[in-house]
Amino acid sequence: MARGNLTTVSEFVLMSFSSLPTEIQSLLFLTFLIIYLVTLMGNSLIILITLADPTLHSPMYFFLRNLSFLEIGFNLVIVPKMLGTLIVQDTTISFRGCATQMYFFFFFGAAECSLLATMAYDRYVAICYPLHYPVTMNPRTRAKLAFAAWFPGFPVATVQTTWLFSFPFCGANKVNHFFCDSPPVLRLVCADTALFEIYAMVGSIIFIMIPCLLILCSYTRIVASILKIPSAKGKHKAFSTCSSHLLVVSIFYVSLSLTYARPKSNNSPESKKLLSLSYTVVTPMLNPIIYSLRNNEVKNAIGRTFRKFVGLRSCIL
Repeated sequence: MARGNLTTVSEFVLMSFSSLPTEIQSLLFLTFLIIYLVTLMGNSLIILITLADPTLHSPMYFFLRNLSFLEIGFNLVIVPKMLGTLIVQDTTISFRGCATQMYFFFFFGAAECSLLATMAYDRYVAICYPLHYPVTMNPRTRAKLAFAAWFPGFPVATVQTTWLFSFPFCGANKVNHFFCDSPPVLRLVCADTALFEIYAMVGSIIFIMIPCLLILCSYTRIVASILKIPSAKGKHKAFSTCSSHLLVVSIFYVSLSLTYARPKSNNSPESKKLLSLSYTVVTPMLNPIIYSLRNNEVKNAIGRTFRKFVGLRSCIL
């Protein structure tokens, strides 16, 4: 729609990995497709196992199930469109589609930061106050904590997405990314965005750094408690209950911090794409693998569920 000598943008073009040769893009498609399927199957398996096996009905696995739901949603928002840009060169995305993708990206991103902090608090109570753990983390409390973890995503996503897409977009419509993230879309705005950038920075500090600080505080207390355990076996057992979560947190926050906390001069679009892949594509795949391979309870539950399934199938046949 023309307006003076400007043209209002009605759709965006995701540049994705278009600068790479076709052969490389085909290889990336196959790689990301395999990762995508493994992510969906792995997180779905975690959800089903923690629901089906009574031994996994503890608070820790309740929060793990929430994390798996979140990772599935995160992948569904970003990966299918990225695969489309790679295999059929379907690079266009409507104005409303871009806003919707960004909304759910912010929603799931804020929720994951909060949920990881909640899981750290769960491990803190379990290790530092084991006798009070069943009472403190009762079903009502963990439901409230889960709600508190998911809820921040709504105001963050609503305010940031609504504000950003209320700016005028005119002329250029090429988003140099594989999904509609805030920084590359913001570069296409033809208006003063200084106030929005301040808000975005403050929002990042609140919804990324505060959960990170809460996790650090929880693990400081956890480490202090573990060091007081007299036996080496007891220390190893206590640490093993939180090592998977600590590994997941480390991968997620390192990649997130490198993407959004680095100076602009050091942030080339290609490096940001690679870093974004780590927490949008790779980390959701690694979470169920880390929690299943490093956790004997989950491995035993998978074995029991598989044997029940085989036994039920043989009875039916």
